[in-house]
Amino acid sequence: MHDFVGKWRITEMELWSQDMVDMNELGNFEFYENNQGRLAFCAVEGWLDVRVSHRMPEMEFSWGGTDTGGKRNVSGRGKIEFETPFLGHGKLFIHNGDESAFTIELMQVR
Repeated sequence: MHDFVGKWRITEMELWSQDMVDMNELGNFEFYENNQGRLAFCAVEGWLDVRVSHRMPEMEFSWGGTDTGGKRNVSGRGKIEFETPFLGHGKLFIHNGDESAFTIELMQVR
């Protein structure tokens, strides 16, 4: 996961206001070197299993975590295409629930 490792700020989500995205902490994705990561937005916190394309600057991921302060298990999948090394656009799917487009920007390299 060479190019994507680090913490990425969610700057926009299609379904929720930025205040809602940042409800518990700044909405973000964090990608680690071991094809894993973490996401946080609204009341959701989840852990990622990431697959990076070696032909195009994009990744797909599945995730599992909790919603509403750890009271409800949630899971899903998603995809991110990277326009530049500092900007990505993606789509997040919540299993049996909502789906939302989003934009992320690199905050810090790990």
